[in-house]
Amino acid sequence: MHVLSPTSRAGKRVYLSLWDLFWALFSPILALYLRDASILSPSTDWTVVAYYWVLSSGFALLAFFALRIQDGMTRHFSVHDALDIAEAVLLAELMTFGVMFTLTRLDGIPRSMPLIHGIVLLVGIIAARLVIRIVYSAPPEPQDYRTRRERIIVIGANRFASSFIQLLTAYAPTWQPVIAVLDDDAAMRGRAVSGVQILGAPHELETIISEFSIHGITTDRIVIAGESDFLSPAVLGEIERICQNRQIDLSFLSRMIGVTEWSVPAVVSQPKLFATDTPSIAVTSYFRFKRCIDIVGSLLLLTIFLPLFVIGSLLVLIDVGRPIWFWQERLGWKRRAFLIYKFRTLKSPFDVEGQPTQIGRHPSAIGRFLRATRIDELPQLLNVLLGDMSLIGPRPLLPEDQPSNTNVRLLVRPGITGWAQVHGAKLVSKEEKEELDEWYIRNASLGTDLKIVTKTLGVILNTRASSREAFADLEQVQSRKIDLNRRAMNDDVA
Repeated sequence: MHVLSPTSRAGKRVYLSLWDLFWALFSPILALYLRDASILSPSTDWTVVAYYWVLSSGFALLAFFALRIQDGMTRHFSVHDALDIAEAVLLAELMTFGVMFTLTRLDGIPRSMPLIHGIVLLVGIIAARLVIRIVYSAPPEPQDYRTRRERIIVIGANRFASSFIQLLTAYAPTWQPVIAVLDDDAAMRGRAVSGVQILGAPHELETIISEFSIHGITTDRIVIAGESDFLSPAVLGEIERICQNRQIDLSFLSRMIGVTEWSVPAVVSQPKLFATDTPSIAVTSYFRFKRCIDIVGSLLLLTIFLPLFVIGSLLVLIDVGRPIWFWQERLGWKRRAFLIYKFRTLKSPFDVEGQPTQIGRHPSAIGRFLRATRIDELPQLLNVLLGDMSLIGPRPLLPEDQPSNTNVRLLVRPGITGWAQVHGAKLVSKEEKEELDEWYIRNASLGTDLKIVTKTLGVILNTRASSREAFADLEQVQSRKIDLNRRAMNDDVA
């Protein structure tokens, strides 16, 4: 999960390379030509071609801006950047397919065009970045061989160790600081981690150090790819003895990079908040194919509500400015953290200098309208499409709003709406939400989901219920504000 910048420091500058703009406009025509050269003959219905070109180019640019693929530095193009581009291309093609073949059914445009165009768009954008990286890559700087260069043995064949080796390789590409990796898993022996071979187990450390010394290579440091509990006390004690006798530095990778053992902050460290007991509830078979319903439903709703997306974006831009989306980290399916998106309805609490703004934190008339009509929730359809959420399920909550036991509600994907939302939402207690969400997980079916959809429409149309919920939301904000002020006063007194 890629964490975004805070609202006050996000979206202050929009980047879009000329190549991305050109390729987004040119690639639909090239894809049509590659699919069938005769499709661009004089007898072609150019109205249909123009309509397809506008849709595919427009959705490509929209996806580029929404997922901010232009933020990466092209000279340092990486696999992570390539995955971001692939995600943007997939989103663009899904939106194009949904509009073209759900509403218009463009005659004359092959149904395979979104696939072909997606490949052309992806290859062109990635190829351009690879060329720029190769052309502008700086030659390796001359190394000062008078400086001390360590030889390192890493204990632990995991992703942490792999990233550490890649980091050292990026810093000194002509030098191999890590000479070996050791791991307890015998099946891993002979394989490699980021190009460094796994030579044996941790208890063989002294033998491996001695054999390297025969070949003229001195081991300067042992790095354990974890914390002190990564190895058994006996093995760790033996490694410490070897390092002390041979005067070799011993380091823990988590401490080297400033990461220590994770602990729950005191504010949210409730005894049962993150309980790991296996829940006694079994998820029904309905959830196995519910994902298919989510994909089709989110595509259909994105197509239908596309005008509302545009209207909502313009209203937010006029009311609170950029960025138009607000994000929060929530806990989701199988305890995976993800970013949930909404349209912004409040001004940023801080300016770009980090100073608190004097603007009140109450939604304007536009913000209240977006909340009352639930238009601010529309961006969550993208969360559904990408697999973070479901159309219907337990609502993803902030840590302080979590019920005492989260085991059951995290068995399924969280939803945009759910059984608890149509039975009070913010007006019910944490314990009541827990009971309602557990009832839904036990009794979920297509009929139950249709009932929730009907009740959700009723809640949206019932302005009185929306006003009560908005009032409860405002009370919650005021309570948190009072609590923060009280803490600030206590800090000043202290």
